[in-house]
Amino acid sequence: MHIHILGICGTFMGGLALLARELGYEVSGSDAGVYPPMSTQLESAGIALHEGYSADAFDSQPDLVVIGNAMSRGNPAVEYVLERNLPYISGPQFLADHVLKDKWVLAVAGTHGKTTTASMLAHVLDECGLAPGFLIGGIAQDFGISARLGQTPFFVVEADEYDTAFFDKRSKFVHYRPRTLVINNIEFDHADIFPDLAAIKRQFHHLVRIVPGNGLIIHLSAEAVVDEVLAMGCWTPCETFSLDQPADWQLANASAAYDSFDVSIEQAPVGTLHWSHSGRHNASNALATLAAARHVGIPVAEAIKALANFRGVKRRMELRGEAAGVRVFDDFAHHPTAIELTLQGAKYCLREGGRLLAVLEPRSNTMRMGVHRDALASSMTDADQVYVFVPADLDWSMDDVFTALGDKARCFSDLVELVNAIVADSHSDDDIVVMSNGAFGGIHDKLLAALQPA
Repeated sequence: MHIHILGICGTFMGGLALLARELGYEVSGSDAGVYPPMSTQLESAGIALHEGYSADAFDSQPDLVVIGNAMSRGNPAVEYVLERNLPYISGPQFLADHVLKDKWVLAVAGTHGKTTTASMLAHVLDECGLAPGFLIGGIAQDFGISARLGQTPFFVVEADEYDTAFFDKRSKFVHYRPRTLVINNIEFDHADIFPDLAAIKRQFHHLVRIVPGNGLIIHLSAEAVVDEVLAMGCWTPCETFSLDQPADWQLANASAAYDSFDVSIEQAPVGTLHWSHSGRHNASNALATLAAARHVGIPVAEAIKALANFRGVKRRMELRGEAAGVRVFDDFAHHPTAIELTLQGAKYCLREGGRLLAVLEPRSNTMRMGVHRDALASSMTDADQVYVFVPADLDWSMDDVFTALGDKARCFSDLVELVNAIVADSHSDDDIVVMSNGAFGGIHDKLLAALQPA
């Protein structure tokens, strides 16, 4: 069976391509933006990639076309498929039909923390001998890939609330039928498809409705929006986690950086986690992971031991290199809450005398629409210096937004000028954190090259 995937270099569709290849299918794909790490991962798996969406990609007619949710009517490849009546399906439906059937699905949902928590969970299950399958919206450092079939019935999936396809406007996650569901948090995002928070809550309630009575929903405690979703109807046992609110899963005696803390269940201590990660958000993700792992039978002490050597995820505070004593990190943060949490965690990792330089590309549809612009400046107050790249077609003023940060914030519309300014301002022991959900013009390598002594 030959399948062709439209939008194959997206994190979800790229992972789906790997699963299809592992199932024994012939796989090819098209995308407008072919860049690492996904392009490298796909090419190493022997998957043929076509740049752009011309009909040339269909020289060998596939048996099935899997259409990503970034595809819309008017796209040449979509029109080709419809006009020639080629069989097609959405990515989430393909996953449900070909991979998740008969699996114990552990789904991780929420506005923030999905990729990291799903990676933690897959790592813990793997370290504890369960050899799970997984599909994660990023490349987990412990596996070097974003997806695999696994050798047992357990499958970890990052459950995204974004819509499924141009012909299926339900959220992706309603296709997955999880038995174990983690809901980290719910905020307004994806303003290009959701008119308001109520519409997002409705989709999360659809997800809650399909978790069976013998399953488990693990959610953040005292989170108003999550509680409102569950109040719409819940037929599944729940467990809660929190860093500072009453909950089933809590932590105590946390270090300032949250790289060490005690874990308790119903106020009974069960172990201590020491690891190389920092920040409240990662500690919260760890609690959710431990709860989900226990649901599939992993003793908490073993799960804590496994988490201690979790290596992280590419593009989540990933160290891209160091030059002239300056470290350059890459992070996916593109929502004010994620930006704030990322910078809080990064601040605790600074070396003595070093400063935190934050670099932002407002690339997501929601960010470019200006939905979160009033929260942007306050989300970056932990940085010592802030540098913002302004896209050419942005129709609102980034300069006006960042006046609240005074002289420590600067906006640039030219990438070369941006790089030069950052390099000129940086000195040994500084940390540069680049935040974008795209390639950002290869700025990480440009910074490292420019920082090298002449």
